[in-house]
Amino acid sequence: MPLTTHPIRILLADDHAVVRRGFRMILESQPDMEVVAEAMNGRQAVELAQAVQPDVVVMDVSMPEINGIEGTRQITELCPRTRVLALSMHRDSVYVREILRAGARGYLVKDADDDALIGAVRAVAKGEGYLSPSVADAVLEDYRKHVSNPIDLLTSREREVLQLIAEGKTNKEIATILTLSVYTVESHRGRIMEKLNLHSGGDVVRFALRNGLTT
Repeated sequence: MPLTTHPIRILLADDHAVVRRGFRMILESQPDMEVVAEAMNGRQAVELAQAVQPDVVVMDVSMPEINGIEGTRQITELCPRTRVLALSMHRDSVYVREILRAGARGYLVKDADDDALIGAVRAVAKGEGYLSPSVADAVLEDYRKHVSNPIDLLTSREREVLQLIAEGKTNKEIATILTLSVYTVESHRGRIMEKLNLHSGGDVVRFALRNGLTT
C-alpha cells in the first residue's frame, strides 16, 4: 500500500550504470516508488537534485568529481526537503560517521537484499533514520569513542570540587573538606567554569544535577 499521496520520487547516484539499472528495476517494481533521474557522479547528483527536487537521493559514497559525502552536504543545504540515503560497500565506521554528519538520513551496504533497499528508501522518505544492521555495531562503537560528556574534561579533583560547589559549600568549607588551601579551591573553581563554559553558581548547580553529581 502506498505510504504517501504520490510515489516516492527517487534520484539514483552511482558511477556504475549496471548498479543504477539494477536499483531502478528493484525500486520501480514497487507501486509507491518512481526513479525520476540518475547521476553518474556527485556533481551531477547535486545538479539533478536541484532540478528535479526528489524525495530521496540514493547516494553512493565513493564517486568521481564530487564524492558522496560532499554531494550529500551540498544537497541537504540546497534542497532541504530532499533526504539522502547513503549507499556503500564500506562498513568502516568512518564512512558512516562522515556521511551522516554531512546530512544523510540512512546508510545501506551494497550487498543488502532487495527488501532492505526498499525498506530503507521508505524509512528515509518518511523522515526516519536507517542503518544496515551490519554497520550498526561499528557506528555505536564509533559514537562511544568520539562523543564525550563535557564532565570528562574535568580531573577527579575538579569533579569533587564541582559536587561540593553544587551542594552549596563555600570555598573555605571546600578547602577544609578536601584539605586544600582556599586559593587552590578558587583555582579549581575557575578551571571548572572555563572547561564547562559555565558562568554562574546556578549554571554549576544545573550541570551537576544533569550529570548526577548531586540531588
